[in-house]
This record gives sequence, structure tokens and C-alpha cells, in this order.
Amino acid sequence: MTGGGLLVAGTTSDAGKSVVTAGICRWLVRQGVKVAPFKAQNMSLNSFVTREGAEIGRAQAMQAQACRIEPTALMNPVLLKPGGERSSQVVLLGRPVGEMSARGYHGGRQQRLLDTVLDSLAQLRATYDAVICEGAGSPAEINLRRTDIVNMGIARNASLPVLVVGDIDRGGVFASFFGTVALLSPEDQELVAGFLVNKFRGDVSLLEPGLDMLHGLTGRHTYGVLPFRHGLGIDEEDGLAVSLRGAVRESAVTAPVGEDVLRIAVCAVPLMSNFTDVDALAAEPGVVVRFVDRPEELADADLVVVPGTRGTVRALGWLRERGLADALLRRAAEGRPVLGICGGYQILGERIDDDVESRAGRVDGLGLLPVRVRFAREKTLERPVGKALGESVEGYEIHHGVADVRGGEAFVSDDGGHGLDGCRVGQTWGTHWHGSLESDGFRRAFLREVAAAAGRRFVPAPDTSFAALREEQLDRLGDLIEQHADTDALWRLVESGAPPGLPFVPPGAPA
Repeated sequence: MTGGGLLVAGTTSDAGKSVVTAGICRWLVRQGVKVAPFKAQNMSLNSFVTREGAEIGRAQAMQAQACRIEPTALMNPVLLKPGGERSSQVVLLGRPVGEMSARGYHGGRQQRLLDTVLDSLAQLRATYDAVICEGAGSPAEINLRRTDIVNMGIARNASLPVLVVGDIDRGGVFASFFGTVALLSPEDQELVAGFLVNKFRGDVSLLEPGLDMLHGLTGRHTYGVLPFRHGLGIDEEDGLAVSLRGAVRESAVTAPVGEDVLRIAVCAVPLMSNFTDVDALAAEPGVVVRFVDRPEELADADLVVVPGTRGTVRALGWLRERGLADALLRRAAEGRPVLGICGGYQILGERIDDDVESRAGRVDGLGLLPVRVRFAREKTLERPVGKALGESVEGYEIHHGVADVRGGEAFVSDDGGHGLDGCRVGQTWGTHWHGSLESDGFRRAFLREVAAAAGRRFVPAPDTSFAALREEQLDRLGDLIEQHADTDALWRLVESGAPPGLPFVPPGAPA
């Protein structure tokens, strides 16, 4: 028997599809439903490694956690990782299969992936009671409809009802809802069941006349009005949800346990990947995390993080052009803490040999760590576990660069038989491990070292659990759906599909 399904589409990118999908998943699992997430095609530099060593979008890993299940490659069969303005690395069922231009992808390759996408979805539906699918961008991108495999393309092929999410905080949500339906073909419109308003502020009764008019114009109901809530932007996929100079996740900094706060600056390098690495730092009481792009913004930072990037050589050039490289060199000479993660770790080394990612050949690094990096064609995709600073630590690795460490101290001892990872010289640290700061004991030990080196009377909170905070966020998403959506009607969609007889809204898609 095939499980039920639903496609959560959006009027735009960043309308809230990822968090609404996660919220529906968490609501369903709390009802005892065996549920899984799915996104046919994801474009993101924010990725994750599953237990079997497959790379998928981090948003789908978060949604799997909302379902209380382990993420697998089936949940995100196609992942596109931008490497420049016009090309992306194509990751198929968790493994990179090559680079492709946008024109080449939409010119034919995308359609050839449809069988893989449909097979992945069918396997999930054969295993779970329900599969909640997430769309991408807008289903009404008429220039891409012919090769679409993530919005109406997957909905049509898998007979999925479609719920369209609109961000009312941006304005124009009624026009966006109406226009989305009106630009679809009659066959696509038959699957668009209705709408969900996201990020509403104020008195819902003032919105209801507009919702009634929208129903009159389209024949489709609104399945809920979700109120605006701060701090729900967990594991976004398409980019930073905040200004580069804004605090991470719009989170308010709670009072420190010690006498001082700790200020952390994250260099906003081009093609930044896995910026969620610093979320665990921002979750600590008294820690202020900001993204920066000017050297003067490093002056009062107690720790500077050079994060991961899909373009290591490009990011290195950017740091030099901006004057940030010189600022990092001064910090290291003064014994002030610097942490490089993945591509950031490679940048801090002596040199980079890259004939794979940038094809730039040999490039001098910043020389802060005695490390030489050679880019291999095979990508390292692992979930290591080890010890660092006397504490257990785990993470995940996603990189082409292979590090040859020629001195300093090892940062992490790997329990998996792979030896040591990373390097430390004085107060300059580097590691290939993403997600290591989510290990509570290690994070606290690392912040104590940073505070001591920075001369700050900062004390990490003894009881901050990043995993517990993540669970609280997912439960808040589930609460939003349970309290502000018509859950009975949503379940009917999942179980039975789109209501029959939905009217056509002219003019429809162009011929």
C-alpha cells in the first residue's frame, strides 16, 4: 500500500516551505503517523552527511529530525551545489556526479533525473504512512515548467496535492496566491488544493475578508494563518536568512553566566557553506555571533571564524582583497583566537593545490597553520567521532581537499581509525569537521580556551544542550501547525489528495 503525500510549494523562495514542511512533519509524528520528508531537487551550499555517507540538503536532515527518523539519500535525491554564477556540482543520491551549467541542466539533464526522483519518492511512500514533500522556488516559474521535477512536475507524476505557502510579511500575498494558480495549466491547477499564510502579524479577523475573497476568486480554501515567530529559521537551504551584519538567527543574546560576553565574528566569504556550524555558538548564553565583511569588524572580536566555502581559492582571494587576510595575520601574531572550518581551515594553511574546484593550480594560503592541501577528485563524505580538548566530539566531513599536516598540535583524535584531524598552532585552530560545535562538552571547553586567550571573564553555561534546543524549535514548529492550521483538512489532503472539482483560474499557463 502506498502512503499518503503532500507537496508544500511556495509563492517565492524563502516563503517558509522548509519550516512549514518540518512543522507538518513534527505535528504528524506527534499524532503517531510514520512520516518522512522529501525534496526532489535542492539547490544549497548547506548540506549534511547521512549515516551511510550520502550528502543531502541540511534542510531535509532537519526535517528528518522533525520526523524522528534518520535522514537518507532518498529524502533529497538531487542536490545542486553552486560553484559560481552559472555552474553547480550535481550530487545524485548523495554522490557528486559532475559539474553542470544551469543551461545544460535545464536543457535536458534535469528531465533525465526524473526517474530517479520518482523512484526515491515511491520507495519512501512504500515505507511510510505519509511523505511531506517540499517544493523549490515557485511552481509558477513558467520558463522552467517543461523540465520541472521538484514542483508541479513531481506533483503531476506522483498525484500529490499541493499546498501553496505565502509570506505575508513581504506584502502582496493575495496577488501572489492568485497569480501562482492563474499561471498554471488546467492539469496543474487541479492539484493545487489551497493556501497557507505564513508570518502574519496582528489581528487575524482583519485578514479574513481577504481570505474569503481569495476563495471566491480561486475556489480554494486557506488551510491556516501562521503567526510571525522570531528565531524559527533553522537550517535554511538557499542562503543566509539574516543580514551579513545581523546577529545569527535573529536570536536575542541571553545574559552571560560569567561577567563578560564573548564576541564572535564570522567572515562572510563567497559561496559560504554550512554556516549553521556557528548556530551552536549563538545558542550559548552571553555569546554574540555576527557575520562580517570588513577588517575593522574583527577588531573587537574575541574569536574570528573562517567558515566553510564551496570556493576555497575564491574565498582566499576575497579575504585578501578586503584586507581581512591581513587582519587575520595580525590576530594570529598577537595570539588572538582564529578558527577555520573545512574550506576556512584550508585557507589558513601554507598552500593549496587545486586542479579540481577552482583549477587554479598551486596557490599560497595564509600560512597560519603548517598544512598543505591537495584537492582530490573524490569527495570525502564521512561522519567521524573522536575526542578534542578532553571531550567527546562528532561531526561530518564534506570536502575535496586533503590536508597534509606538517607540524603544530592535532586538533581532534578520531575514534574511527582515520588518525587525527585538524591542526592547532597557538590560538589558531583548524578542522575539516562540520558540526563539531554541536557537541556540548567540546563547545564549552573550546569557548573556555577562547575566553582565556581573549582575556574575557566569560563562563560557558553548564547546562546548554544544543540538541535539546533544536528539539524545542521543532516542537514550536509543530505547535504552529497544530494551533493555527486546519489539521483535519490537512490530513484529508495527505490521505486522499486534492479535492475534486477545483475550478480553473484563467488565463492558465501559456501554450
